[in-house]
Amino acid sequence: MATKHQVGVVRELWRYPVKSMLGERLDQLTAGQGGVAGDRAWALRDVTSGNILSAKKWPRLLEFQSRYLTPPNGGAGDVLIQLPDGSTIRAADPKASQAVSEALGHQARLERVAAGVKSKAEIDTATIFGDVPVEQLLPGFTNTTLPDVFKLPPGTFFDTAIIHVVSSGTLEHLRSLSPKGTVIDPRRYRPNIYIETAPHLSGFVEDAWGNATLIVGESLRIVEMKPALRCVMTTHRQSELPRDLGILRTAAQHHQANVGVFASVGSPGTVRCGDPVFIED
Repeated sequence: MATKHQVGVVRELWRYPVKSMLGERLDQLTAGQGGVAGDRAWALRDVTSGNILSAKKWPRLLEFQSRYLTPPNGGAGDVLIQLPDGSTIRAADPKASQAVSEALGHQARLERVAAGVKSKAEIDTATIFGDVPVEQLLPGFTNTTLPDVFKLPPGTFFDTAIIHVVSSGTLEHLRSLSPKGTVIDPRRYRPNIYIETAPHLSGFVEDAWGNATLIVGESLRIVEMKPALRCVMTTHRQSELPRDLGILRTAAQHHQANVGVFASVGSPGTVRCGDPVFIED
């Protein structure tokens, strides 16, 4: 017989309309089999290579921000992009690709996600884990043998899983392991759901969740949770957060660079900040 106990409450909710750009903090979100409604609905495709741009290789993408002007409906919605100079343009504007390319300094095409389309994203193998050697985190590979592209799930702009969860307990633990002055902030990890976990839960909290189901709010059920291997993106400067290679170095030293979980949606639901979060074993 399944048992259920509360592990925390929803503290923050996030959606990222354009892949690798800063996203928007929400009061509520709806998630289903395709992930959070409107999440990673757009991306930038390199006009030369045909690959999707990622802040893993193009950290300046984190100088851009995207948000919905109208709620996404069936994956569609009016997305506004703020450029590094503060100017804005709608993603659907015919001039948007050129405006973003000029601001980024690289020619790319804004593209909306489409069913069945297969894409690859780019990485820089020399910097993908900051100053942590590739072989330390991916045995059998080095920065010279690791492929410089990786496949995205067909019909999506997600790296791997469709939904991502991080807990406050885990980030508090990372703070305790980090040098003084290190800024551990949930925004570095780009979660969809940031959970404020109960005070008695310590260490890398998500490790204890194993093959359980996370129940968020009234009906959202998050399943197939797997450790989220972090990369150089967690170290990049964004907003007022400074560039800090130590962020990833600490996670690698103490937890093989795993922070939070990537997961799937078992049952859809709408979630609000303050909603209870349960683990069902």
